[in-house]
Order: sequence, then structure tokens, then C-alpha cells
Amino acid sequence: MQERSSVGELANHLRQELNRYSPGGKLPSSRALVERFRVSPVTVSRALAQLAAEGLVVTRPGAGAFRATPRPVTATVAGDTSWQEVALSADGTADFVPRTVDASAVLATLAVPPPGVIEFNGGYLHPSLQPERALAAALSRAGRRPGAWGRPPMEGLPELREWFARGIGGTVTAADVLVSAGGQTALTTALRALAPPGAPVLVESPTYPGMLAIARAAGLRPVPVPVDADGVKPPLLADAFRATGARVFVCQPLFQNPTGAVLAPARRPEILRIARDAGAFVIEDDFVRRLVHEDAGPLPRPLAADDPDGVVVHVGSLTKATSPSFRVSALAAHGPVLERLRAIQVVDTFFVPRPLQEAALELVGSPAWPRHLRAISTELKTRRDTMTTALRLELPSLSLPHIPSGGYHLWLRLPDGNGGTSQAFGSGGEQSLTTAALRAGVSITPGRPYFSAEPPAAHVRLSFAAVAGTGEIVEGVRRLRAACEEVLQPPAKTARHLAL
Repeated sequence: MQERSSVGELANHLRQELNRYSPGGKLPSSRALVERFRVSPVTVSRALAQLAAEGLVVTRPGAGAFRATPRPVTATVAGDTSWQEVALSADGTADFVPRTVDASAVLATLAVPPPGVIEFNGGYLHPSLQPERALAAALSRAGRRPGAWGRPPMEGLPELREWFARGIGGTVTAADVLVSAGGQTALTTALRALAPPGAPVLVESPTYPGMLAIARAAGLRPVPVPVDADGVKPPLLADAFRATGARVFVCQPLFQNPTGAVLAPARRPEILRIARDAGAFVIEDDFVRRLVHEDAGPLPRPLAADDPDGVVVHVGSLTKATSPSFRVSALAAHGPVLERLRAIQVVDTFFVPRPLQEAALELVGSPAWPRHLRAISTELKTRRDTMTTALRLELPSLSLPHIPSGGYHLWLRLPDGNGGTSQAFGSGGEQSLTTAALRAGVSITPGRPYFSAEPPAAHVRLSFAAVAGTGEIVEGVRRLRAACEEVLQPPAKTARHLAL
């Protein structure tokens, strides 16, 4: 059983039994709970901490846990918050582009599904794939480093900046790198530095919904540029720069989210040339370079490695390859823009906590780090192959145009009735399928949030990294087939089934 599941289950058991004890009454000892429920002492400690946070128990070091005295219920008077509707809409005037602060697409990949639901919508490694022991050891060693709890340099620890710079290569040095608090924060800093409110920003279509949410929350206007199996299309990018006057293009050249595409070698210099001719920056989101599959072969260098002119602002992160809570990333840039990035980051967050930076150094410098990368490289390929095989057997009508050699997801097109497909999902099909899939016990991600404009077709994204293993993948695809059959079931047939 997963740790987070056993903690929740134990907390539920204890919560149900609290009525056996009078206020102030002592609960069984931690040792007794370990023996009774056959869980670890850590699980007991976390379950009691959860109940303490809810105000149900009080823990006293050396004495144990006790039922808390119920707090007196006081009547509350509901206030009138209607004034906030006017205040929050005040920026939508003729002089500004209204901001759209909508985190729903991001929350779709962060929310933990209900118990028993297979997680095909996750954006991070399953706990069994995370280097938990290596992270714990790194944090322990980092905490003992001299000065580990002091204030770090604003740009980040020099050794960590040097490590990120070596990973980028080319002319990038430690002096060009800023340590940031995760990829999402780094993208936010870059967009704020490069585009004023109301400005257009060119984005890949489809693209990462979290980036679209950042842009819209900043009052920017995302403008789509289509991608194919070889990445963004250079002629369309040039057309978009000319038509909009944009000065920023955001892209994921390696294992793009959601398509998995890798920018073709011939297109890489073209993208940089087009941006330079437009007087524009390219924000390179290099988010899954460390989630390469075993059969990928040599990877292309980051765009920043081939950019001596400062066109590229590079974003790289350790989070995807470690844990969602290990939020350490890097921003890299040449020229005056680096100082603007630094200034915005300092204003927003001051700096990344030094213990976290020290832990990152300990982790990437340990023998456990390359072992971990090799292990997830093998496991992700196995999971990808398992999912693609299961989809072809169970759901051959779903189109899988590209099988990536890196990352953690597949991008599927739903049948629309064209091209000889007899059964079609039709308008709104992906949302209907998402809802039906959840009823069947599997959570998937609809494709609509990945498009900044009208999508050309209905899609869904399936993650194979957030599940417990290949058995869950096979079962999840089986459940997805049941959901597809439900959505595609003719109304007359449905009525007959209901009558029976």
C-alpha cells in the first residue's frame, strides 16, 4: 500500500474511534498502533499529526496522544463580499487586457484522484519512481553543511549554477545562470521580464496549459503556432511574428508537452534565425530532458547551447526527475536580459532556500543520481511500450500519431467520423469521455486546455508515469475502453439497456 494511502486510512480509523475516549483521554501508544494496524512508526506519526492539525487530538512529546477538548461553537455572521466583484474586475478597462486567472487546467494534473481511480492524468513520477532515499540522504547531508541555513547568494549557489551551466553546454557559464524555485516559477519570471501586459506571446499549439495560465494571468495574449511531429513549423512562426509584432516565443524543443515532438535538427537554426530577425526572445522550456527513455539515442543539445547572441532564455528543472516537492530549477540567459530576470526574481521570491539548493548539490553529486536516471529511463520505456500495446489492442480507433522517446505521456486523437472511421465522439466528445472515464475508474486529461485557440480535433492526454506500474496501465486502458463504449453507445441501445 502506498504511504499516503495508509496514512489516510489509519487517520480515518482513529477518527472513527475517538468517541470511545473522553476529552483529554489518552489514545493507545504509537507502538500499540504499529502492532495493531501493521504499519510503520512513520505512518502512525503522520496520521496523528493529521488529526492534530484537524484539532481532534493533542500530542505531547514523551506522554502520547490525547483526545482534544471540543472547541465551543460560536455563531458567525456572514459578511458581504459582493464588493470584490467590482474590485477584481477593475483592471479590465479599455487601456488594459483583462487578466484571466484560471488554474483549472493546472489543477487537473495536480489533483489526487479518488481512491481506486487509476491516475492517467498525473504530471509527476509515481512515488515508487521517485528517488526518495537519495533525496532524504541529500537533505540530511545538506542540513549538516556549514552555513547551510544562512542566506544564499541571490543568484544561487555558485556550484549549483555551474552544474546547471554544464548541463546546457555551449557558451553558457555559471555567470549566465540563476537558480529558481521550480520550472513554473522560472517561466513566470521569464514572461514577466520579456513581455509587458497586453502584449502578444507566440506559443506552440498545442502546448502546456500551465504556461497559458501564466500568460493570461499576466494579461498577455497567447497566439498559437502549430506544431507537427518535427516541432514548431518555421514558416508559420515567421508569419506569426510579422502579423503580431510579438517579441517572445515560448517552446519546448525536446519531448514537447503534449505531443512528445522533438524539434528537428534542420529547424533548430531556423527558429533562432527567425526570432533574431524579429528582434524577439525564445523561451526554451527544457522540462523533461532527464526523463529520456532507454531507446532514445543521443539527445540534441538545448537551443541555448547554440545561441551566442542571447536570443534564448533557457528554463531547466530538477523537479520532473525527482519529486513535485523538490522545486529547484534554473534560468539561463546572455546579455542585459539576465539582470532583468534577476531583478524580477529577487522582487518576487528573494531567493531559493539555501537548504534546498544544498540538497540539490548533494543529490546530483552522489552516485545515486546516475543510478536513478538509468532506472527511470528503463522503467519509462517499459511503461510507454505497455501503454501503446494496450491501446492498440483495446482501442485501435484512437489515433496515436507519435510515440515519444522521452517524457511521461501519450497524445491521442479521438475519432471524428472522417477518414473512414465508423464511430465518432463528435462535438464535446473529449469532455464526455473524460467524465465517463472517471466513472469507470480512470482519470485522463482532456485536450482542449492545451490549445490557446480553437483545436483542430478532439484529443486526450494519457500519462504513464503517475501510476504504480504496468499492471495499472493495462487495467486503466481496459477501463478507458469501457468509457469509450459508454460514450459511443447509441441512444436507442442505451434505452433498451435501461428498460432491461
